[in-house]
Amino acid sequence: MVRRQHEGSVLEAGQALRRGEVTSVELTERALAAADELGVYIARFPEHALASARRADREFAAGVDRGPVQGIPLGVKDLIAVAEGPTTAQSTVLDWGRGIDAAVTTRVKDAGGVIVGKTSTMEFGCGVPDSAKPFPIPRNPGDSERWAGGSSSGTASGIAAGMFFAGLGSDTAGSIRMPAAFCGVTGLMPTYGRVSRSGCVPLAHTLDRIGPLARTARDCAALLEVIAEVPFVAPEFTGDLAGLRIGVVREHHFPEDADPALARVFGEALSLAEDLGAELIEISLPYWEELTTAVLVTASCEALAHHRADLSTRWPDFGVSTRAIFAAGALVSGADYVQAQRVRQVARQELARLFDDVDVIASPVASIGAPLLDDVADAAGQQNPEVFEKITTPYWNGVGNPVLAVPMGKTGLSLQLAGRLFDEATVLRVGDALQEAR
Repeated sequence: MVRRQHEGSVLEAGQALRRGEVTSVELTERALAAADELGVYIARFPEHALASARRADREFAAGVDRGPVQGIPLGVKDLIAVAEGPTTAQSTVLDWGRGIDAAVTTRVKDAGGVIVGKTSTMEFGCGVPDSAKPFPIPRNPGDSERWAGGSSSGTASGIAAGMFFAGLGSDTAGSIRMPAAFCGVTGLMPTYGRVSRSGCVPLAHTLDRIGPLARTARDCAALLEVIAEVPFVAPEFTGDLAGLRIGVVREHHFPEDADPALARVFGEALSLAEDLGAELIEISLPYWEELTTAVLVTASCEALAHHRADLSTRWPDFGVSTRAIFAAGALVSGADYVQAQRVRQVARQELARLFDDVDVIASPVASIGAPLLDDVADAAGQQNPEVFEKITTPYWNGVGNPVLAVPMGKTGLSLQLAGRLFDEATVLRVGDALQEAR
């Protein structure tokens, strides 16, 4: 891979392509030749990828410029349809077959991106790895005995390992931000409605979002420009945070058994933001427990609604943790579901008022780094609550705001930056300033 100022950067590779220092075919051949010892891929598309790379090289030679992902090898999570191969959502229950492109996949192809393969996930985007199923288990590039996170884990792991430059994931309760944190890359969950979900296997339709993962905030901005259905204009990345107000959240994010490095690296990130001109304001998030619960209730109910027919006829074909999450929706009444939506609306209103006083809200993605794979599930194959209670991402899925995860050093710990609705530009500007100043 081309590595200059940012190792594996989309934008740096794009500059090298335009200067003629490397070809898309060369980048793609290197990507396809990378050994997959981490369970990154469900499938690779060598013929189609090389054809796309040759087309990109011809267009570069002819002076045709389609934008930042032209000629760049990318991975796509196996919940998002790509015409070159089946979409399984890492489940034996589903096979959408070939010949279908999701809306975001079409946008990537139209922009000249080179899709090298489909990346591994958790079944239907939830639960934990299941070794009883015939799918790869995504592992952490820093330590293959550790989890890459769920559920956009194959995409995050592949980027961190240098197998492709960037990729697409989806996020229902943290599935972009969690693997970004554990694998030490950057991930953006855009505002709900910014990016089309057409052609993405649903988990919970009022929570699901598709977004980019990459090495840097700048690369995430470049990918968002490509896939956004609602127009997005990338910010000017100046590194100057003068006049910006950052709300700092500590409550609920620093348990007694948190990673010993968390307080230090979080404090260092905030101090750096302050050095760059930002004002820090200590805040609390409204309705933390109520909204987190509402998200989990909503997710299980909406997942059950989508998968009810298959659950009733193919129960054994679902993974242990997946069917437990889906079946939990049957224990929630219609009144409970409605109440969860009311909680979400009240929380949205309170957050909007909070954003009158701050421009960005900062908190950790999780209070731990990447856990051992053996610790992710309990003896029954269910999610281990000791792990998942330390992940603080679901809150933000309930309100629709954009959230960026950026690494804090090389600890597997990550900073979570949330912004106003449709204000991805500000969170990306903050994330970039912190990354560039290190």
